[in-house]
Amino acid sequence: MRRSLSVATILAVVVSPSLAFAQAAAKAEGGWVGPFAVLAAALGMAIAAGLCGLGQGRAVAAAVDAMGRQPSAAARIQTAMIIGLALIESLAIYVLVVAMILLFVQPIR
Repeated sequence: MRRSLSVATILAVVVSPSLAFAQAAAKAEGGWVGPFAVLAAALGMAIAAGLCGLGQGRAVAAAVDAMGRQPSAAARIQTAMIIGLALIESLAIYVLVVAMILLFVQPIR
């Protein structure tokens, strides 16, 4: 868990400033950001979908294990699991929105 968090943090620190510089350079040089926006959208969506799938699988596995250990608390566990799955899925939806913005909003020239 800590290793994946540190990799995500490093990627965010490395990629975020370069995107800002790329946007400034695109205005100055004439728009070479388009291909990189497609690449960023595809890579971001792929990573988000994969990690959300792994997270949801682990959450469901833990919930099923907990329901097997305490069948009397199954309703409360199921409710917490569904809320957790909705929060995990919201990450993929946020990344999808950002990917759509990258793909369909043209930079100002």
